[in-house]
Amino acid sequence: MYTFLVTFLLMGIVKKNSLREYWSTDPMFATPFFATLFSQDRFLALLRCLHFVNNATAILSDPLHKIRNVLISLTSAFGRVFVPYKDLCIDESLMLWKGRLAFRQYIPSKRHRFGVKFFVMCDVKTGFVQDIIVYTGSTTDIKHYEGLGVSGSVVMTMLAPHLGKGHTLYVDNWYSSPTLFQHLLSNSTGACGTVRSNRKGMPAFGCRKMQRGEVEFKENGQQLALKWHDKRDVHVLSTVHTATMSATGKVDHLTGERKIKPDCVLDYNLKMGAVDKADMINSFVECARKTTKWYKNIFFHLIDTAVLNGSIVHRQLTGEMITEQGIFVIGCTVHIQIHYAIIVTISHPPTHCLIIL
Repeated sequence: MYTFLVTFLLMGIVKKNSLREYWSTDPMFATPFFATLFSQDRFLALLRCLHFVNNATAILSDPLHKIRNVLISLTSAFGRVFVPYKDLCIDESLMLWKGRLAFRQYIPSKRHRFGVKFFVMCDVKTGFVQDIIVYTGSTTDIKHYEGLGVSGSVVMTMLAPHLGKGHTLYVDNWYSSPTLFQHLLSNSTGACGTVRSNRKGMPAFGCRKMQRGEVEFKENGQQLALKWHDKRDVHVLSTVHTATMSATGKVDHLTGERKIKPDCVLDYNLKMGAVDKADMINSFVECARKTTKWYKNIFFHLIDTAVLNGSIVHRQLTGEMITEQGIFVIGCTVHIQIHYAIIVTISHPPTHCLIIL
């Protein structure tokens, strides 16, 4: 099994259009290393048989019963091996899937647009993925909190192990609300994020058309709300900022004046992109294939995330900067091969025998 995972990780680096091309003997496309790990037929047979649950004891009403055990095991490990820094962010991620699936989502702002939606919580400083929840509609595995709705319940479920520790959370306008931020504040957790102007509890701002760069602040002693006009009106809510402005380091080429923005906007722009950054890094080395079933794709997506987290922990422990994720993946595959598996080549038939120690 270790060598099977090694093979899939390497496929994330060596990109080909189909799995069978990895065993091609065409001199122009040949990658003979894969044939030293597995024969083509053996690899495809293992992939077909890859299964993560006993169907006889599975809870069939759970939409994720085919992958639930792996999901719980890996997300528990993520939270166990790394203690996050002060700032956290929660955002959506989308794994490409265009096949038939009851909880497939369409998010036009994402790179893939169609697929399985994840709620992801990341440590802002390092990009470490702390927790993942797979969205399955009304059956999504979250604890429902009265008065917070689905979005607030997602936040409280993911933040539960980190409440009361002085963290600051950054979220977008799907999650933000005065009610949620007050609930977090009562649990010694700050929050900042863009917010919809019609959220219950939001103060009323002036109706006049604002010029670019103008800002209006409202505060009640615990929460700061603002309306700031950039290319359009932006509403931000925060429990960790004051009504102050700071220079962005850029200059307006028309007036020659320094550009300034509200401090909470600057912090939000700086700290909200951790989930998208993790998606971008994984996109270069992702090992999931379009030809596999949806739950196998989720499995390989989780493996990609585990490798990303491993590279972050490695950097935190050693201080060694690995500039390309692919280099770390290759290092992982070499380590797995050396420590967990021995490949024995036999002369008959034309396949390779894998012995797992």
